[in-house]
Amino acid sequence: MIEVKMISSTPESAYELAMSRYGDSFKLISAKQIFDTASGDLKCEITISLPKDKFLQFPKKQKENHELQSELEALKRELASIKDVRKNRVISLLEQKGISKEWLDEITAPLIGSTLYEDDKQLVSYILQEIDESLEIKKEDFKEQKIMMFVGPTGVGKTTTVAKLAARYAYMLEKRLRVALINLDSFKVGAIEQLSHFANIMKLEHFAAKGVDELQGILVQVKKYDVVLIDTAGMSPFDTEKLIKTVEYLSSNSNVKIEVTLVIPATAKFKDAKDIYQTFSFLDIDSLILSKMDETKHLGDILSFVLLQPIALSYFSIGQEVPDDLMVANKEYILQKFIGDLDA
Repeated sequence: MIEVKMISSTPESAYELAMSRYGDSFKLISAKQIFDTASGDLKCEITISLPKDKFLQFPKKQKENHELQSELEALKRELASIKDVRKNRVISLLEQKGISKEWLDEITAPLIGSTLYEDDKQLVSYILQEIDESLEIKKEDFKEQKIMMFVGPTGVGKTTTVAKLAARYAYMLEKRLRVALINLDSFKVGAIEQLSHFANIMKLEHFAAKGVDELQGILVQVKKYDVVLIDTAGMSPFDTEKLIKTVEYLSSNSNVKIEVTLVIPATAKFKDAKDIYQTFSFLDIDSLILSKMDETKHLGDILSFVLLQPIALSYFSIGQEVPDDLMVANKEYILQKFIGDLDA
């Protein structure tokens, strides 16, 4: 068997091209989207498998079919250009609102040529449905002890978010959980005092660890607690000392499962959110908290980031009040805010 790649403007036309050359003697193996550097357009590449004798027969037929194929390709290019005008008109709004062109092209490519693709309202509904299905939500689960470490850049509201979660777990669930707080942030002035203040108000146990050995000892002390929340120093990609320290904390406790939760502000631009994620991704991130949801009406950038990263959403911080302004992440809330931005 011989494998052959066929390239055309759409999956349908690529398949038709294979049919025109080899009839029904081939088997479709795969199909994918590629970027044509010569034309600057996205195209479809399919890989087919067919018997060697059928492959060798094609040059004989090529001459007699050349004119017909040229006419077909010209017609398809004309149709594709018409569809591109439609696409630019429909999808440009979503792109302007921050949704990634890469993601939009990927999910709409199979629709090209369909009636759904030609109808603006249906296409928007389809894309919103795809967004809904693409979002991943991490559910709360307290069947066994949960130790959570919170990481993220400076100024995203990490410590306040930890306090909100502590209040939720200790007082706002059907079953009140035993909660302990640990502070690893010895870099920021007042950081330990801030979390200690929240702990005193909520009458929760609070510990401060200044090194790996202290953290190991504290984790032994808190084995009786249902939930242990660990606050860390906010850091930028250039805070090498803090990054190394965080890795040391995690790697020194291989016998203890520590979930790493990344906190990113909903106000972040797509590229900034991506940089933040890349900075912390080596920590094996379990979930994402979006903070400052109340500080922006434009969620396209952060929504686009979430769609392109394999990370589940766990909570939304929707204000500064502890504990009220925290909610379990849900698709409806973020979609409603995004749709509100589209309507505006």
